[in-house]
Amino acid sequence: MIVDDEPLAIELMTSHVDKIDQLELIATANNPIEAIGLLKDHQIDLLFLDIQMPVLTGIELVKALQNRPDVIFTTAYREYAVESYELDVVDYLMKPITFVRFVQSVNKYIDKKSDHSKEDKNNTSTSESDSIYVNVNRRYVKVIFEDINYIESVKDYIHIHTINDTVVTKETISNFETKLPSKFLRIHRSFIVNRAKITAFTSHDIEIGTKEIPIGGSYRDEVLNKLK
Repeated sequence: MIVDDEPLAIELMTSHVDKIDQLELIATANNPIEAIGLLKDHQIDLLFLDIQMPVLTGIELVKALQNRPDVIFTTAYREYAVESYELDVVDYLMKPITFVRFVQSVNKYIDKKSDHSKEDKNNTSTSESDSIYVNVNRRYVKVIFEDINYIESVKDYIHIHTINDTVVTKETISNFETKLPSKFLRIHRSFIVNRAKITAFTSHDIEIGTKEIPIGGSYRDEVLNKLK
């Protein structure tokens, strides 16, 4: 989510986000009060947050949130840098924000998530569980990993396509990815596939039976290296 009281700043950041396959823009807000409401309605992993805004500053908003997402501050005021880093944010971007600097900041976020994922795996048992329970309308449904063909992100939900049916739950694909065993492979910002179910592949798509799933440009090299 992008929070900024300047429409042109939101427009620029939106343009930057759209160029990165790993990012999906869920919402934008013009002020912190609007942002608080959106954070209650949507599961946000990363917040691009302006600091100098009316009613609440970005720093005050971060301090007020209990279960906040990762934050990258965006501001024209350098004097907030020290205080912002004390809040354990991912990065601090000075306006005007170039695309190169934006990419560097996003890479810091991705590296941080990757490190946390490795820590979680190291803290779990060496034998992976064979299933997961997912929340479907407040009812927890068991899904066997072996039965999953692929997972698809659709707005605020993920569709888990199995050999028998499709299970839909409200969660981001990035968060769900951290819960999957190693046989699952992220091939696109909207798709994760079960490698055991792949029947064929090209440099542009994965085939699972008659289903063709695109490989995202930023994922292509890693995906092809793993599959080959």
